[in-house]
Formats: sequence, structure tokens, C-alpha cells
Amino acid sequence: MEERRSDLVAQLRLEGITDPKVLNAIQTVPRHLFVPPNRREFAYENRPLPIGLEQTISQPYIVAYMTEALRLQPSDRVLEIGTGSGYHAAVMAELCDYVYTIEILPELANSAKSLLDSLGYANITVRSCDGYIGWQEQAPFSAIILTAAPPERIPQPLLDQLAIGGRLIAPVGEESQDLVLVRRTNDGYTSELLIPVRFVPMTGQAQDR
Repeated sequence: MEERRSDLVAQLRLEGITDPKVLNAIQTVPRHLFVPPNRREFAYENRPLPIGLEQTISQPYIVAYMTEALRLQPSDRVLEIGTGSGYHAAVMAELCDYVYTIEILPELANSAKSLLDSLGYANITVRSCDGYIGWQEQAPFSAIILTAAPPERIPQPLLDQLAIGGRLIAPVGEESQDLVLVRRTNDGYTSELLIPVRFVPMTGQAQDR
């Protein structure tokens, strides 16, 4: 599996991922443990995989791309909306001080927490609730990442919980989605469209707004 991870990292380099810290995190985290046993032979292929409950583990390129775009620093505190398998949280935890991650599906939250605990990730806390409201008591965050797509706009509570100078990355849209990078400044927010993507929809309150 380690050799397969090395092959994946080499492929990501060819596809334009250049941050050595991000590539090292991909090399370090055992993605095969975050997919169902019957899918492990495909764990280091550069594609998303189903993890049950109509959810997926994201394509490694997208995980690396989003993480690289956030430019995480060792002192950063990160909020992730959409824990899923826990894989992306683990990748980010290799790069920053702490990851707070929210999963709306209790079954996924519990399995991710168990796996992350077993792997020794003491700098990740998993909560099961609707990520629309964020995690106010731990705000502000240096970076926020959404791994499920709100249909029209990024929830305002998440923008409010972003620190000045912080970065937020999210897929936005329904049938057609774009990855959006938001920066918070002293004067408000700036946004930049990055690449077209395909994520599962954000559920809960995001669908009512």
C-alpha cells in the first residue's frame, strides 16, 4: 500500500500539485483504511469511491487541490463541514494545529471518529450535527472547508466564523458546481472561482435557504 501511495503522489505531481507538505500528507495518510474493505484495492486510484449512505470519499486530486489552495500553516485551526470517511480531516491534520470536523450523518461521524482515534489523530475533533451553523464556540477559524455543496451560496454562519485573513473553500451549486475560494479581509470578503467540480449536496438547513 505504501508503494501505491507513492505512485499516487507521483501522479498528483504530474497533475500540478506542487506543495511538498501536501504531497507528504497524502503520502502519510493510509487512504485504504478510509474506504470499505471491498474497495481497498482501488484506494490509491485517483478517483472518488463510495463509502456508503450515498456518500463518497473524494478523488485524491481534489483533496490535494483543495488543501493546497488553503495554504495551511502549522498554527492554523481548521473547520471542516462534511467529515465523510475522515480522510480529508486526517490529511489536513498533518499540516495544521487542529481540525474541527462536522458530519450530519451520525453513523459516518462515529465511524470516522473511531478510525481517526485509532490512528492517533489527537488534533481532530468530530461532531455530528448540521454543518450549516458551523462550530461557534471554537470560532474564529483560520480556514474552513466544505466537502459537500450548498446549492446556491455559502452559509452565512460559516463566513461569519472565518477569521480576518482566513480562507474558505467550498463547492457551490446544484447540477453545475464550481469550487470557490473566499478570503476574509478587514473590509469584507473576496471570492475567486477555481475549477468545476462534482460533490454530493450539502443537506440539512442548506437546502432550505
